Amino acid sequence: MLLASPSLESLAKKAAAGLLDNLHAKASITAAAPGRVNLIGEHIDYCDGFVLPFAIDRYIVIAGTPNGTSSVRIATALGGGIANFDVTHAVEEGEPKWTNYLRGVIRGFQNLGHAIPGFDAYILSSVPGGAGLSSSAALECATATFLEGLLDVEIGPREKAMLCQKAEHDFAHVPCGIMDQFASAFGTKDHLVLIDCMTAEPQLVPFNNPELTILISNTMVHHELSDGGYALRRKHTEDALKTIGKRSWRDVTMADVKKHWEKLGDPVNRRARHVVGEIARTIEAADALKAADFEKLGPLMAASHQSLSDDFEVSCKELDVLVDVAQRIGRSGGVIGARMTGGGFGGSTVTLCESAKANDIASKLAAEYHAKTGLKAEIFASRPSAGAHRVL
Repeated sequence: MLLASPSLESLAKKAAAGLLDNLHAKASITAAAPGRVNLIGEHIDYCDGFVLPFAIDRYIVIAGTPNGTSSVRIATALGGGIANFDVTHAVEEGEPKWTNYLRGVIRGFQNLGHAIPGFDAYILSSVPGGAGLSSSAALECATATFLEGLLDVEIGPREKAMLCQKAEHDFAHVPCGIMDQFASAFGTKDHLVLIDCMTAEPQLVPFNNPELTILISNTMVHHELSDGGYALRRKHTEDALKTIGKRSWRDVTMADVKKHWEKLGDPVNRRARHVVGEIARTIEAADALKAADFEKLGPLMAASHQSLSDDFEVSCKELDVLVDVAQRIGRSGGVIGARMTGGGFGGSTVTLCESAKANDIASKLAAEYHAKTGLKAEIFASRPSAGAHRVL
């Protein structure tokens, strides 16, 4: 029942073949960047919180080569023809819409003083789109890594992540925090990435116990974060912080939230309660992982999901069904914890479980989910994997 993840080597070969077939060019540069899941710490990366994501073994791969012109030509495995735009001057937004993720990154390199030569590229992805697994950040980081190869420069993972975040803000108009791009840029095999979103400091947390597996269950209910739901939640947190009168959410206590509860009003007061609670839960989870005390993670993941559903209101029926099934399987059935992951409004859940029981758990999740929703979830296992890097 578990879906296999294609190897990065096979993706790179397919991308090179796609470049040859569609643009009649031979790849001289191939770059890859992973999607991510967040074990805990949701919707607080823009609130000076802590988040605990990791890079998954699903990648966006870009194979390409300079074409000797001032134009960029891009084809993808999804079809839709060849996208074409000029890079002689500062790149602006354009059509098709998905190219804005690349355009924003190219503009970031131009703003650093780099003249971008024309190139041909082919894009291939094993990261499901709209699944809450940060396919947009993967595309941005893969583009940035490809441009490093094209220009023979290295900007480093921090600057890369910040450049890609700005691209998403300015060109995709999603006011995301730093988590997605940092996870894709700093991802490391067998490690989670604990990110202090106030200082933008990543810290690697080992996760190399072969007896544990992380299942990612895609509800197949897709979302667009640019439709306003994400931006509204972020505005709620900004309004709450202003009303409470503190400089940072790191200075806010639950007592502060209770003191200003009526003044904050609904739903802003509940948004504030989530932020304060989730910051504390993520710190506890990171400490538990460092101590290899995995049993502590279950209740923290459950509380996180409940808060995201009730207080932050970014869950949905499909996510709640998958989490409920996992929680009912319970510790005796091999499940340690489960919660929604990503921005919400659809997307995926993450389930921490015993490796020996992962297949049985996946089968039960899929069967009950289909029975209750009529939908077929896509479920795969993943371990922390390498971040953005050159393949060729």
